[in-house]
Amino acid sequence: MYKTFYGFREKPFSKTPDPRFLYMSVGHREALARLQYVLEEREIAILTGEIGCGKTTISRALMDAMGDVYHFCFIFNPRLAAIEFLRVIAANLGVEKPSTAKDFLLGEITQALYDLHENGRCLVVVVDEAQLIPDREIFDEIRLLTNFQLDDQNLLSIIIMGQPELRRIVSAPLFEPFRQRVAMTYHLLPLTLEETQEYLDFRMTVAGGCAGLFAPDAVQRIYELTGGVPRKINTLATNALLTGFAKDLAWIDASVIEDIKNEIII
Repeated sequence: MYKTFYGFREKPFSKTPDPRFLYMSVGHREALARLQYVLEEREIAILTGEIGCGKTTISRALMDAMGDVYHFCFIFNPRLAAIEFLRVIAANLGVEKPSTAKDFLLGEITQALYDLHENGRCLVVVVDEAQLIPDREIFDEIRLLTNFQLDDQNLLSIIIMGQPELRRIVSAPLFEPFRQRVAMTYHLLPLTLEETQEYLDFRMTVAGGCAGLFAPDAVQRIYELTGGVPRKINTLATNALLTGFAKDLAWIDASVIEDIKNEIII
């Protein structure tokens, strides 16, 4: 379809979190650098941002950038009881049948962490959509996980990602003990207008096409309609390419964006 017409090897605006397509805006570069530091120091970090700003993609890029020294455990649905949360981590560490008794379960995690350390590796727990964590107890368990340590270093790092309301949740007084364990917080902002242009060109180039397919007035309209949120940009740009292909257009201008803006949900 439009891939061949516009010279792409693959879809340039897929919604999957492929780190090859991670456009490194100023904010994304800083977020990635800060998370790398947190892993090296084996601390806790909180990364927030609007839906679709690229938090999950950054976590995948982090995994690729840090190499085999780190063992990643991704928890994509944190709507768990505290014991279930710990059992997910234990299973990721290779515990075949994690205990349902908390004292035994913690012993299994401890042994698995020491085994991982003996093999020169460090666990990284990444909790996505953390604003959905149902109660304080899981935050307490996250805090207590940092008690797994040697004399000079922790045995794991923790990255907690969520929507902006996560910052409000953890700012409550009852989360003070948890906040004291957090080494870094960062809020990822949407793209600027200039970054939106660069984002579109970057992804089209990675997909095997050429930059400059979207006219400046089209970029302006895309930015206005999406607020610079990458996931929304992807949706609008994909539909623009489909419309351009159907109309045999070599150039996507603002008229194309106007034609489709009411036909899609972004």
